[in-house]
Amino acid sequence: MLFQRSAATAAVGLAAIALTLAACGQKPGGGMGMGGPAEVGYIVVQSQSVGLTTELSGRTSAFLVSDVRPQVGGVIKARLFQEGSYVRAGQSLYQIDPATYQAAYNSAAAALAQAQATATAAKLRADRYRTLVETGAVSKQDNDDAQATAAQTAAAVAVQKAALDNARINLNYTKVAAPISGRVGKSSVTPGALVTANQAAALATVQDLSKVYVDLTQTSAELLKLKQQFASGKLGQASAAQVSLKLEDGSTYPLPGRLEFSDVTVDPGTGSVTLRAVFPNPDGVLLPGMYVRAVLGQGVAAGGILVPQTAINRDPKGGATVMLVNAQGQAEPRPVTLGQTLGDKWLVTGGLRPGDKVIVEGLMKMRPGAPIKPVPAGSKPAAPQAQH
Repeated sequence: MLFQRSAATAAVGLAAIALTLAACGQKPGGGMGMGGPAEVGYIVVQSQSVGLTTELSGRTSAFLVSDVRPQVGGVIKARLFQEGSYVRAGQSLYQIDPATYQAAYNSAAAALAQAQATATAAKLRADRYRTLVETGAVSKQDNDDAQATAAQTAAAVAVQKAALDNARINLNYTKVAAPISGRVGKSSVTPGALVTANQAAALATVQDLSKVYVDLTQTSAELLKLKQQFASGKLGQASAAQVSLKLEDGSTYPLPGRLEFSDVTVDPGTGSVTLRAVFPNPDGVLLPGMYVRAVLGQGVAAGGILVPQTAINRDPKGGATVMLVNAQGQAEPRPVTLGQTLGDKWLVTGGLRPGDKVIVEGLMKMRPGAPIKPVPAGSKPAAPQAQH
């Protein structure tokens, strides 16, 4: 009797649950009514010309760099520039004590004057003897000696002129001049320091920062792949070798640069090739040694298809797939081949055709084998109907 009462009680309970589910729009053993198939948003993909870029890291360097070194020895009497200022080529930066060089110049000038006086007397004598030898007043030997002496004294004058020029050059070198125009850095010496000609240590460094080099590295494998894509016609040549620059703080440098050259040698240690770009730097924003990232245009994909990154799924092996709306209005997975990212989109290089409908919204609502309601992405979702 107890067993019969329990069975009867259970039957009554099941009946009550069934009536409650029916009243709430549920089916026994199923989930809650969702108002029909899951609504998903799709886009219709189209092919287009896509400019391909690559981002490479690099360092900046000055367009021109010149170390300032003395060409004569002596004691620094004065520093004639302000550190960090702009200097022009030929501007005096240091003054070396000129006393000994001035004395050498004066001595060379006096020696030249003496040689010129001797040469003048020898020339006058040679001119007289040239006339007298015709009348027999002097012997031919005396005339020959006079002509030789005149030539020797003229040569001595040339030697003294060269000595005077050398003394003048050394005297001018006591004013150490800037070899190029640009910004001068800190001075490594102070007045009173002793310097020597062509010493290894630079007195200061001048850098021309009106333009700046950016040296970039690209792997040789990437360069070969790019050349193969050009050769096969998959990529069209970039219209211009312009380069944009991203600074260390993430901002974009406002002025574009241009690619100067690509090195012809692969670094055996890194397997990379050096690329050099040059950027105008009128405001001095770029400084030597800065870490930057350069974006280079590397060609144009004529039939590229772009898909939002949110539409890409990855399988356990890392393969990329998208969900399509097939001809029957059902969700269908499709494996795809990806190229590079362009902003918030992937460049799809295989697996899709123009006109395919790629699901980009409502991917989390779909269930395997369940029907869907595809609508264009961005459409306002329909208001759910009340269930009783």
